[in-house]
Parts: sequence; C-alpha cells; structure tokens
Amino acid sequence: MQFDTKFAIVVADDLPTWQKLNVISFLSGGVTSGPEVNTGKYYRDASGSEYLPLCIQPIMVLKANREKLSTFIRRANREQAKVAIFIEDMFFSGHDEANRQTVSQYPTDQLPLVGLAMCGNKKLVDKVFKGAKLHD
Repeated sequence: MQFDTKFAIVVADDLPTWQKLNVISFLSGGVTSGPEVNTGKYYRDASGSEYLPLCIQPIMVLKANREKLSTFIRRANREQAKVAIFIEDMFFSGHDEANRQTVSQYPTDQLPLVGLAMCGNKKLVDKVFKGAKLHD
C-alpha cells in the first residue's frame, strides 16, 4: 500500500538503547495524537479478545547526531511543520507538566534535542529530515 504521507522518528545516535526506545515511544505517542496519523480498526483474535488499533502506515526510525537534530528543528520551523520533540532533560523530569516546563526554558537553537518526529507529506518529511540515516 502506498501512502501520501510519511511518519518518521529521528533519534540521537549516541544514546544508550534504553533511552532510544524511550524517546521513540514518547515521540510516536506525540505524533499519533495529531490529525495527520490514521489508525486502523480494533484487532480481534480468534478467541474474541479485542486489542487497540495501530497506526495504519509504517513508521520510519532514523538516526542522526545531535548537531543534525538541531538542523532538523530549524528546517521544521522554517517550513512551519508540526513536530514532536524530546530533549535530554526529559529523562529526568518525571512527568508531562515537568517536561513542558523544561522545554520552555530553552530557546529553539539551544534545545538539547535527542529526538524529533513528524508525520506529513512525504516530500516535506524528507526535506526536514534530509541527512538522517535509517536506524540499524
């Protein structure tokens, strides 16, 4: 199936695995809360148990160094693209309100980014995340 949109997450390549997984989880939750992401129908197994719907399109997980993440946020803002962000401080803040508080302390060009995610027009996502590599 072909999609007109692309859902991509870029994570800092120098993080330990547990932090990468944490960042990816939070960012995917942020992006799926927006109107750009479509979810399918509930799943049902042969026993009749029901499970939550999933995003209907693949999610690309990419990596980049932190300098590139700063480039990506500048591009996204220049293009007025909606992105989800995760900054390093959020590993220690403990809850959603504290996360927003810590982000509000930084100007855009000083955000200690460790991850970004977006879903949008394929060309726009490719333009914003140009230079990111497929995560291995």
